[in-house]
Amino acid sequence: MAVEMLSYIERKSPVHSLSGSTKLIIFMLYSTAAMLTYDTRVLVGLFVISVAIFIISKIRIREIGFILAFILAFLLLNNIAIYIFSPQEGVKIYGSSHALFEIVGRYNVTWEQLFYHFNITLKYFVVIPAALLFIVTTHPSEFAASLNKIGVNYKIAYSVSLALRYIPDIQRDFRIIAQAQQARGIDISRKEKLLKRIKNASSIIFPLIFSTLDRIEVISNAMELRRFGKKKKRTWYNGMPFRKVDYIVLVAGFIILIASLVITFYDGSRFYNPF
Repeated sequence: MAVEMLSYIERKSPVHSLSGSTKLIIFMLYSTAAMLTYDTRVLVGLFVISVAIFIISKIRIREIGFILAFILAFLLLNNIAIYIFSPQEGVKIYGSSHALFEIVGRYNVTWEQLFYHFNITLKYFVVIPAALLFIVTTHPSEFAASLNKIGVNYKIAYSVSLALRYIPDIQRDFRIIAQAQQARGIDISRKEKLLKRIKNASSIIFPLIFSTLDRIEVISNAMELRRFGKKKKRTWYNGMPFRKVDYIVLVAGFIILIASLVITFYDGSRFYNPF
């Protein structure tokens, strides 16, 4: 059976037992801390916490392997683009230049530039596990309830919930359509040439779009018949109340954010300079 990407994975773990609102707030605090800092010490600490939380969640890497590989490929392209367009960015930031070897013109490899790329990579490794864990350990309906609890209009929250809920359905439709087209002799495997595969993929994409539009119409009609959106407020079947452990985790999240900001800005710079 194919593994569904970015869908809720049910487990019995401390992370799954937390309220969706708690996980959403912690993710926002954690992301804020990671985005504001370039202090390597803070990023390493946040990365260790991310790994520990990932282990506690009992989510296996192979269950999120495809999307993780896609993000890592994007990270590689991002690092390459940074070096192409700003090969001396690390030198500008840290105010020194320790060259390892020259390439051509302004392109050389310095310890400062490598250290800057290391920090960029660390930021990805800090945020990626937190983002993926939040998605795969939070039920879509509970996620909608958590958004509504922090002040987001329930219509918007429900739209986000529907989008997350139907990601697995769209993936299943894609596989069914792909298998049906392959049974008709349309090959999209690696045996075909790249241009031919791209052309053949259109025979899957268009039926997938039409089936998705049909699903949207069915859902919108069902919601309209049930007078969705008439009231200003609504209740949530999967909403979880705050418990003692939620408050403890929230306090820990605020402490981590404050500590990271203090360490980052105590000398007036977001960058830790070992040079």
